[in-house]
Amino acid sequence: MTENPSLTRLTGRPNGPNCDDDDCPNVYATDRDTFVVQGDHFAALQVPEGESAVEIPRGVLEEAVRALGW
Repeated sequence: MTENPSLTRLTGRPNGPNCDDDDCPNVYATDRDTFVVQGDHFAALQVPEGESAVEIPRGVLEEAVRALGW
C-alpha cells in the first residue's frame, strides 16, 4: 500500500453543499479503490485506538454516489 494515495474529491461541487473552504463533510475516492470521509466526530461509537468514525449527512453520500454515476 502506498503511503500517500491519490485523492479525487467526490463532494462539495457545484449544486452540492457549500464546501468552498473544505470545512464540511466530504467524500474522497483514492487510487487504492477506497474512500476517505471527512466529517464531524461521532462520539456515540467506540472504535479501536488509531481509528475514528465520522458522521456525514445523507446528502453528502448521495452526492458521492451521483459523482460515481451509480
